[in-house]
Amino acid sequence: MNWTSRGKTVAQLIQELQSFEDQSLEVRISIDGGSTSYSISLVAKAGGQYALLKNSADNPSKISSRAAATWV
Repeated sequence: MNWTSRGKTVAQLIQELQSFEDQSLEVRISIDGGSTSYSISLVAKAGGQYALLKNSADNPSKISSRAAATWV
């Protein structure tokens, strides 16, 4: 199983986020390759098995973008 289907651990995600020079960047999540994204407003433990990133806004702020994301 490769990293794209396995996902990352909390430690791996923190390490990756710490590599960003600009630590004030907004963190968003996308499931369509970056064409649309949603802000992350809550991080929670889910059943002791995984961390859950969630947008808990009543009206989530969806961003549609034609620009390609730069993946690290």
